[in-house]
Amino acid sequence: MNPFDVESFVATGGLIGLCVLVFVETGLLVGVIFPGDSLLFTAGVFAAQPDPFAPLWLVVPLVALAAIAGDQCGYFIGRRLGRGVVEGRMMRSIGPDYVARTNAFFDRFGPLTVFFGRFIGIVRTLVPLTAGFSGMSHRVFTLFSVLGSLAWAGGIIVAGYLLGNVPIVRDNIEILIIASVLTVVVPMFVHVARRWRATRRRQRGVVRVETPRDDQAPPETG
Repeated sequence: MNPFDVESFVATGGLIGLCVLVFVETGLLVGVIFPGDSLLFTAGVFAAQPDPFAPLWLVVPLVALAAIAGDQCGYFIGRRLGRGVVEGRMMRSIGPDYVARTNAFFDRFGPLTVFFGRFIGIVRTLVPLTAGFSGMSHRVFTLFSVLGSLAWAGGIIVAGYLLGNVPIVRDNIEILIIASVLTVVVPMFVHVARRWRATRRRQRGVVRVETPRDDQAPPETG
């Protein structure tokens, strides 16, 4: 099952596969590469079809529970490993921009970041970690995690369910899926390209500093 092939993933993995991916997105620190919002919307569209892969009343609560469980896992990883978890190799591959953005959200919104962060790709992977190592009360974190997960899962899946009955959406679902995946892939590609260019510039700057100029005379010897 390829999570980037959204239509095939939902059709093949079904509700169990969808819940596993939602859990992994925040629970195992690798969710930054998954198009979670696209999968939820597509699941809602599929649930609205005459032969649904699962009924809507079952999809929404189970996906929300998977999101809550993932948040809990991410929170305790952050609490256990401390700040070093976001300074490790895997987090460095994400880049400091998203870590800084997550910290800025916490500084501005406090516990509400746990709620709003659920709707922002990549940030929702970092929020539980940051809440864990920053010492946020587990009770407060859980409250906003539950509210955010219910709103996120319910809102996107129900939106897909309602739009799935619209002919233009139903007849062009492949185009919509490709467009939604591109909203994840393109920003990630741009981010990686920018980091690569910045690294190349730093390396060139070091080379220029360390390489002596041709017109620089050698030191005189006594």
